Amino acid sequence: MKLLITLYLSFFKIGLFGFGGGYAMISLIQNELLTHGWLSLKDFVDIIAIAEMTPGPIAVNSGTFVGFKISSLSGAILATMGVITPSLILVLILAHFFNKVKNSPHTTTILTFLRPTVIGLIFAAGLSIGKFSMIDWKSYLIGGAVFLVMVKTKIHPILVIFLSGVVGVIIY
Repeated sequence: MKLLITLYLSFFKIGLFGFGGGYAMISLIQNELLTHGWLSLKDFVDIIAIAEMTPGPIAVNSGTFVGFKISSLSGAILATMGVITPSLILVLILAHFFNKVKNSPHTTTILTFLRPTVIGLIFAAGLSIGKFSMIDWKSYLIGGAVFLVMVKTKIHPILVIFLSGVVGVIIY
């Protein structure tokens, strides 16, 4: 029972402090899971890869997968509930007050200052996962090609992920 409570609270913390969406939460998820020793870095990278490929938010998917790995169905439910509870509470509160503050210069200022923070969190998560995923010159070649395609074209990210997988299967 203590493990389930810790699992819920860990994912609650991820949901509460994970501004900027799933990619920004990856470093928080990694820190929390590795601190508790629930996953190795290799398992973490695999879980993130699976969470990115399945429909839904990365944080919710990773919570579900990690919770299931740690404590079966009850772990999956509690980890998923933990990650979505803060958002649910905040959305309900903010929805009540949003019309009063949506045009406020303070609201605009706060959102403007949060953008660089979110970009930094996404960059840190990319570096962290990249250190483990980039294993040889072929993986650097695929990663560089994907980066260039994403920066230079308007190709949908799902198509890029699919094509990257095909190239990875062919090369490896």
